[in-house]
Amino acid sequence: MFEVRILGTGSYAPDNVVKNKDISKLVDTNDEWIVERTGIRERRVSTGEETSMLSVEAARRAIKDAGISPEDIELIIVATATPDNFIPSTACMVQKELEAKNATCFDVSAACTGFIYAVSIATQFIKTGQIKTALVIGAETLSKILNWEDRNTCILFGDGAGAAVLQRSDKQGIISLYTGSDGTGGEHLVLPAVQLNNPYCKSNNDTKNFVSMNGREIFKFATKIVIKCIEEVLKDTPYTLEDIKYIIPHQANAKIIEFVAKKLKVDNSKFYINLDRYGNTSGASIPIALDEVNKKGLLSSGDKIILVGFGGGLTFGAQLIEWS
Repeated sequence: MFEVRILGTGSYAPDNVVKNKDISKLVDTNDEWIVERTGIRERRVSTGEETSMLSVEAARRAIKDAGISPEDIELIIVATATPDNFIPSTACMVQKELEAKNATCFDVSAACTGFIYAVSIATQFIKTGQIKTALVIGAETLSKILNWEDRNTCILFGDGAGAAVLQRSDKQGIISLYTGSDGTGGEHLVLPAVQLNNPYCKSNNDTKNFVSMNGREIFKFATKIVIKCIEEVLKDTPYTLEDIKYIIPHQANAKIIEFVAKKLKVDNSKFYINLDRYGNTSGASIPIALDEVNKKGLLSSGDKIILVGFGGGLTFGAQLIEWS
């Protein structure tokens, strides 16, 4: 079995910054209310760029950071709940724009845990020797699936993309993986797809293609599962929380992160947080934050970090990584 390292990262978000005061013009809310409950102050909202376009820009930056050519990429996985199309996959659209002609391409649907799942999949391809280099992207244009009259959801989400290049290595990079699912809680976070409607089964379903969420249940789930994921990914390794430089969590709600930090008895500063500037970008949130940590020079070779996510499905997972 081969080792796997993260060779480069990249991220991209639309230029259009929507602050809480802008949201208050659409629904009955205000900046103080949103900040107090979520920690979000602003988010990026697309004015025309689709998920594939965000993905391509983040990918180009990751490829440049990794110092490779698009032709070196043998696998492209895009984690998204908001693809441009059902067919072709967003990954195939990215391949076309990058001219990464040697890549196998597909999408992964695991909501906010999507990037964690995609990295886990790519890691297996590399570990088993099937490929040497993979491009993993988490990207969303959540603005197109929001009900902008529902203040429970429209205040939370933003658009963006993050990417990472993974490559075979002779030194340990990705140390430990953990993923899981709980389909019994799927009803708490739902985005309907095309409704069944054919000559043999007429549908009277008037469902709109908007995301809906039981915020209370998701909060209860998240505060428990993030702790479990961190504990599981450290289990059977020689490392403890004291060895971890940063925990990079899914950026959903500052209250969740504060709760987890308190339960784990670690300082909030160990958790890297940028949701105040991006909101919840679902599958893009972890790779955007990872790229920021990287580009800000906050990591040195040998530092240990944990990526941890949770989301609709319900899905969850984590990775323990040694930076190189």
